Amino acid sequence: MAKVDNSLAILWMLRSGEKVTAKQISEKLEVNIRTVYRYIDTLSISGVPIISDAGHNGGYTLLNNFIEAPLFFDFQEQTSLFHAASFAEEAGYYGGEALDRAISKLGKYSNQEQESKINQHLTSLEVISRLSPLAMEPFLNELEQAVSDGFSVKILYHKSGQEHLKYRLVDPYKIIYWNNKWYMIGFCHLRNDIRSFRVDRMESLIRTEDTFHQPENFSAREFFMGNLLPTMDDKEGIISLVINGDERVLGDICQHWFLGHYLQERTSNQAVFHLEKEMMHTYVPNLLLPYGKSIRVIEPISLKKRMIEFLAELIKFHQI
Repeated sequence: MAKVDNSLAILWMLRSGEKVTAKQISEKLEVNIRTVYRYIDTLSISGVPIISDAGHNGGYTLLNNFIEAPLFFDFQEQTSLFHAASFAEEAGYYGGEALDRAISKLGKYSNQEQESKINQHLTSLEVISRLSPLAMEPFLNELEQAVSDGFSVKILYHKSGQEHLKYRLVDPYKIIYWNNKWYMIGFCHLRNDIRSFRVDRMESLIRTEDTFHQPENFSAREFFMGNLLPTMDDKEGIISLVINGDERVLGDICQHWFLGHYLQERTSNQAVFHLEKEMMHTYVPNLLLPYGKSIRVIEPISLKKRMIEFLAELIKFHQI
C-alpha cells in the first residue's frame, strides 16, 4: 500500500473515536511499528491533531472537533489561500464573512509549526485596501444567488447622464469585477437586449419569482469587453500607430486593456498598433499624454498634431 494510502487508513481508524494503539495499526496495515510512528509523525506535521497517550492503556486519538476540520492543505496551499483572501478583501468581495470563517478554520486546524510559518509569509505581503462602499454587499449577495438559481431581478437603476431612475426587469447572467467596479451582465426586458449594469448605480434590487435560462455558449467576458472596445467598421481606414520609447513604458502601454487589444508588433523600443483614424484621434491622446517624454509618437503625423491641439485646449481651459 502506498504511503499516502497508509496515512489515510490511519486517519480513518483514528476518526472512529476509539483509542488505537500502534500495534493495532501495525497489524491492520501489515507494517512494522516504527513505520507506524513515521506515519503518525507525518500526519501530525500536516496539521492532524493527534493525541498520544503513553502507558498501559495508551494509544492514539483525535481531538473531537477534527471531524469538522476542512480538507487537508499543505503549507503552500494554506499560504496561497490566506493571500487570496487579502486580495478578495481589497476587491470588496461580497462573501467576506464566509471567507473570514473559512480562513479562521484554516488557522484553527493548523498546528503551531504551520501557523508560525504561515504568519511569517503573511507579513511579507500587504494589500492596500481601497474604500469599498459596504452598501453594495447586500446587492452582490442577492445577485450572486439570483444568477446561481436562475431568477430574474427587478432593479431601480441610475443610468449615467440621466437624472431620472428607471425600474428594470433583468435576467442576470453573470457578475463581473473589472477595474475596481462590479457589474451585472444580463438580459434587460425594458431594452429587449443583453446589457451591462454597474452595481453601484443600483438604488434597489428585488429578486422576483420569474425564472430564466441563460443562452448556451454565452460569454459574459466577451460581451463586456466587446462593449468597452470600439468596433472597427472601416477596415480600409485602419492606419498604424507607431510608438518609440523605454522598454518598460512600452510594456505598460502594450498591456493596457484598450491599446493592447490592437497591438500588432513589438520590439524592445518600438510598438505598432492598428486602429481606425477616428478611433485613434478620439481615444489615444488621453491614453498617451500621461506618459510624457518617456515615449514618442513616430506616426501618424495626424495624431501628433491632435495631441498638440489637445494640450493647447487643456492649457487654454486652465488659463481661464
